[in-house]
Amino acid sequence: MSNDTTKPANSRRQFLGAAGLMGAGALIAGCAPVIATTPAKPNLDATIFNFALNLEYLEAAFYLAAVGRLGELTTVGGDSTKVTLPDSFKAAAFNGVGIPTLSPEVRAYATETANDEKAHVAVIRRVLGAAAVNQPQIDLAKAFLDAGNLASGGKITGFDPFANELFFLHGAFIFEDVGVSAYKGAARLLVDDKAGGNLENAAGILAVEAYHAGSIRTQLYARRNDPAAAGLNVGQVVKAISDLRDKVDGSDDRDQGILTDGIPSTSANIVLADADSIAFSRTPRQVANIVLLDTTGAAATGGFFPAGLTGDFSTILAL
Repeated sequence: MSNDTTKPANSRRQFLGAAGLMGAGALIAGCAPVIATTPAKPNLDATIFNFALNLEYLEAAFYLAAVGRLGELTTVGGDSTKVTLPDSFKAAAFNGVGIPTLSPEVRAYATETANDEKAHVAVIRRVLGAAAVNQPQIDLAKAFLDAGNLASGGKITGFDPFANELFFLHGAFIFEDVGVSAYKGAARLLVDDKAGGNLENAAGILAVEAYHAGSIRTQLYARRNDPAAAGLNVGQVVKAISDLRDKVDGSDDRDQGILTDGIPSTSANIVLADADSIAFSRTPRQVANIVLLDTTGAAATGGFFPAGLTGDFSTILAL
């Protein structure tokens, strides 16, 4: 994928457009002379994209560090000094190599995805302009240890996605499906649905995140029976991570691993979707629960954002 994020001069008017609000619509019921008005949706577009920007900072930091280019996060408006890494990986995150044991194929995936996530940070910051929130503190060390512990009921200790290729793929799996469901869930809240506007651009980012998720799920499925950690194979660890996401995002069961439950492991479940093959949605609160590793549904700090997300998201977290 190209790393060129340049857009036409009128892009900012279209994406997070100047007007922003949709006027109240009019609906003519049959031939009757009665006109019913549809209430205008509140314009929360900038708030929604700033929420997304926090998630893009996280993904960009993870992938750029994995390929040894974390310093580039600062060049697009992030802050590499606000990223906490395992002590053993602090130097490697900036050395141009990153995880030294990545195969050429996985390194190519990680590099392309790092470029994509870096571009997402750049374009969202550009269109938000002065309204763009600064990068929060991001934890890529303890948060993964906690995630591994929570997902496995204490069986997996020392989970470090920068330690080897398989752990890197599991770390990537934690994020990618969440990004897809986050953008899908936000679609109903966006006001600017003009050509080239916020809804269309969000759909475009969602598509890229879905490509990433499909690639990660495919790579993990190919290794589904390989030993992973704590006596669990890859398929079982993926299911444990999926179950953790379900545990923290609410009471329903909208997440899935890479295998179809109840069917032998030769049956793939690469596409995370409902019975109608439609991608799941998550509300901003559900997304926050996952990245904060929060089971209470009310936490403001924790997990990958130890000091919380940057910005006031009270309006959309309540939706």
